[in-house]
Amino acid sequence: MMNGLPYLSVGAGAPLVVLLYTPEAANPTGLARWSTMRMVRPFAEHFTVYVVNRPPGLPPTTTMSDLAAVYAQAIKATFEGPVNILAISTGGSIALQLAADHPALVDRLVLAGTACTLGPDGKRAQRTYIERARQGRRPSPALAEIVTESAIGRRALRWLLWLSDGGRKDYSDAVTVLNAEDGFDLRGRLHTIKAATLLIQGGKDLVYPLDLARSTVEGIPDAQLVVYPGRGHSGTFTDKRFSSDALAFLLDA
Repeated sequence: MMNGLPYLSVGAGAPLVVLLYTPEAANPTGLARWSTMRMVRPFAEHFTVYVVNRPPGLPPTTTMSDLAAVYAQAIKATFEGPVNILAISTGGSIALQLAADHPALVDRLVLAGTACTLGPDGKRAQRTYIERARQGRRPSPALAEIVTESAIGRRALRWLLWLSDGGRKDYSDAVTVLNAEDGFDLRGRLHTIKAATLLIQGGKDLVYPLDLARSTVEGIPDAQLVVYPGRGHSGTFTDKRFSSDALAFLLDA
């Protein structure tokens, strides 16, 4: 545990803290763990990568600022100075809040598939997820509409996502973090972020549309934007260019 937070680490070198969204407040297992470690492997050639998760059992009223404070405490307790952060999707929302609330803790910030607030489709899908979870139904099929615009693809994906929920019955930790993101809107505070920032965004991201990504970069002093035309949300950070673009920024002295 890292000051009470579950984490995985790999590699050697300066620390790189990775923030992702996972349905459970625990280290990923099985296929999810394999895909996570596969994604961070190129970074482990240059950094000690810490994939850090949130603690279980956060209060239902937790805000994004509260989440950022939890990570801030862990960073202060574990590392001697500011760290580089790689953050994806909802993890990017947390990282933006962290960089705004605790600027002394973040050196370089790489974001992917995220923005300073959710887009309307992202909000709708996540609220449906929350409602399904509260009703005791498998919630993940609600996310199909933000993965693909294809009606056929959505039908097939709903079934796969339903299966992926497996036998889990407690989604309270997932609901807490998605509720926090529902209220997240950093548009008025982007100018307070001091970290050197790169945002990598898919041109067809349905969760955080490109116009919001552009607004995010325009609001952060000297931030940079890289767009992968035609890429959707998850296609951004699975793109073969992703690790090389992110590393070029992180290693630029």
